[in-house]
Amino acid sequence: MDAVARDRTLVGSTDAGLEPVKRPSREEAMAAVRTLIAWAGDDPRREGVVDTPKRVVDAYDEWFEGYAADPAKELSRTFEDVQGYDDIVMLREIEVESHCEHHMAPFLGKAYVAYMPTNRVVGISKIARVVEIFARRLQTQETMTQQIADAITDSLRPAGVAVLIDATHQCMTTRGVHHRHVSTITTQFTGVFKTDASLRQRFLDFVNKR
Repeated sequence: MDAVARDRTLVGSTDAGLEPVKRPSREEAMAAVRTLIAWAGDDPRREGVVDTPKRVVDAYDEWFEGYAADPAKELSRTFEDVQGYDDIVMLREIEVESHCEHHMAPFLGKAYVAYMPTNRVVGISKIARVVEIFARRLQTQETMTQQIADAITDSLRPAGVAVLIDATHQCMTTRGVHHRHVSTITTQFTGVFKTDASLRQRFLDFVNKR
């Protein structure tokens, strides 16, 4: 079970559990898009939108491919020969492209992820891949920040993890309050990043470094 399972509660669920939701067929998904086009006030048979259902389903395959990926698998290959290295390992400005689970509107930004290794490290591309896996699911930014920290903690058992995400939410910029220049920052600190203020400040200094 990956870190996402700890953060999702089914409405109306009980300890007895609910039947798994059957994934609709591609044609059923395309039919749903046609329904939305008609509900918006257009004609799904119109030349300009007749192929839109196919394009939307293709886009969903890409936008939500994180459901089919396992962050623990990405982090499973580690390296112990680090010549005694025991300081921060950090990736800056990892692209975040996700969708708000409340409106299914995009939110876009950057993630900054660091961990303090104990006796093993992981390939740096794998950290970026973990961010991508969780981003390519319906999300809240707060939950995603926690999931990234949990996945790294569970797999690497580091002395601490630090995660900061700075993103702009189109559910806020293109609808509702229409505030176009507001970004949301979320953070999660574990282990030494939580207990050591100077280490936490180093992380934040690296985030703000230009």
